[in-house]
Amino acid sequence: MPKPVYFSGGVHPHEGKAPTAAAPIAAAPLLPLYTVPFQQHIGAPPKPVVAKGDRVLRGQVLAEANGVVSAPVHAPTSGVVKDIVDIASPMGRLGPSVLLEADGQDTPAEPLAPIAAWQEAAPEALRQRIAEAGIVGMGGAAFPAAVKLAPPPSKRIDTLILNGVECEPCLTADHRLMLEAPEPILTGALIMARILGVKTILVGIEQNKPDAIALLGAAAAPLGIQVQGLRVRYPQGAEKQLIYALTGRKVPTGGLPMDVGVVVQNVGTSAAVVAAVREGTPLYERVTTITGTPVASPGNWRLRVGTSYAKAIELAGGITGDTAKVISGGPMMGFSVYDLETPVMKNTSGILLMAPSEVSQYQSHACIRCGRCIDACPMHIMAEALSVQIENERYDLAERTRVLDCIECGCCAYACPAHRPLVQHMRRAKQEVLARRRAREAQAKQ
Repeated sequence: MPKPVYFSGGVHPHEGKAPTAAAPIAAAPLLPLYTVPFQQHIGAPPKPVVAKGDRVLRGQVLAEANGVVSAPVHAPTSGVVKDIVDIASPMGRLGPSVLLEADGQDTPAEPLAPIAAWQEAAPEALRQRIAEAGIVGMGGAAFPAAVKLAPPPSKRIDTLILNGVECEPCLTADHRLMLEAPEPILTGALIMARILGVKTILVGIEQNKPDAIALLGAAAAPLGIQVQGLRVRYPQGAEKQLIYALTGRKVPTGGLPMDVGVVVQNVGTSAAVVAAVREGTPLYERVTTITGTPVASPGNWRLRVGTSYAKAIELAGGITGDTAKVISGGPMMGFSVYDLETPVMKNTSGILLMAPSEVSQYQSHACIRCGRCIDACPMHIMAEALSVQIENERYDLAERTRVLDCIECGCCAYACPAHRPLVQHMRRAKQEVLARRRAREAQAKQ
């Protein structure tokens, strides 16, 4: 394996992982009510197949995939569909969700047929199983995993990378999973490698997790899987930065990892693949970090999809002091939530509570042209120029200045002494640019 390459840019935020790094994963008790959103992935919304009053079993399909880039959603327990209502996601977007009233029995549905001898199974059968199980990227992006595992014939894939970096401050869900479930993670990698037809499997882990590097490294060596410790620098876990660090390959502007022969999957996704293939279990639960200064007992819990943030925080002992902000995810890329009835989804890696002393209020000022945002940007984007273009709604200029290359890591805003909302500008501009592209394409088809 080549020596790791250091990507340029990035920042060193406070890690904040100590409160939960040694906390074993705990199983959450069964709740009386779950709110299960249909849209839990990037892509087309799934098609609901249940209605109010229907009885469902744990693992039963609530909504089926509706298109190539889509994923089904499954019931987290058995019970009755109390209603289907519009609920805000952690990002604040309203969408239909199932209010599932649990019956307390947790009766499982008929599982998908286990594929015990996966080593002999056809790659397409394995990929189809991952699609049926509703598995998405569990590191945060929530892109349907089966789609990633079906690159077009023109893209020759030779390397699979497992992302165990977990560079986002305060989160340790992946860290604990690597310590407690190394065999499923590595077996999942072998299954995905069989689907892709690749021999090279690399696992990237930041060096602030030496126990995970040692444990996973020892288990991986006999399997021909290479585990590599990487320097601690945010956003080391971003796909393009991770690929560059492990292989030296640069994903081109506007390109995807498959353009350089690589597919990247999160370690949590890999563990979910094993459950789907070997046990026939769909994805309806995940490991989530619940942490922050106001939390009584920070830790990691295996939560079922649809668990409210309020109930999740109760599991962590509740709140011991004033809370100024609740974030879905981590402090760099997470989203503030305004309602604790917000449900846990397939990509909810963490719930972070911040005390008033940890949240600063400030006024944004004019850019002072210091260049710190440019130095911090791991994608080499001219954030200061883009910010001014976006403020003036010059989205045509923003598109030419590569705003779509932004990975929304937040390094620019973190480094800005003028407190400019740079990452928010980029996010807004990306939405505008993509909307205009879609409008142009629709007009061209008329």
